[in-house]
Amino acid sequence: MKVVANIYLKNGVLDPQGKAVHHGLDSLGFEGVNDVRVGKQIVLDIDTDDEAKAKAEVEEMCEKLLANVVIENYEVEVKK
Repeated sequence: MKVVANIYLKNGVLDPQGKAVHHGLDSLGFEGVNDVRVGKQIVLDIDTDDEAKAKAEVEEMCEKLLANVVIENYEVEVKK
């Protein structure tokens, strides 16, 4: 079962990579972009047919390793 963890910086945490992307987009003529935040997406293949168990397991992975919960939030989604 595929499970996706989207991890992104919390509001108020500086995002220099996002600022660089925003500046690049602006210099390429994309004027309607107000802000850019860069995160990461981790796709896991979990060996279970129980969606709730898979989601809980990936949430635990995020808490323990995949995300720095001091400065990052995460969302976990089970893909069918």
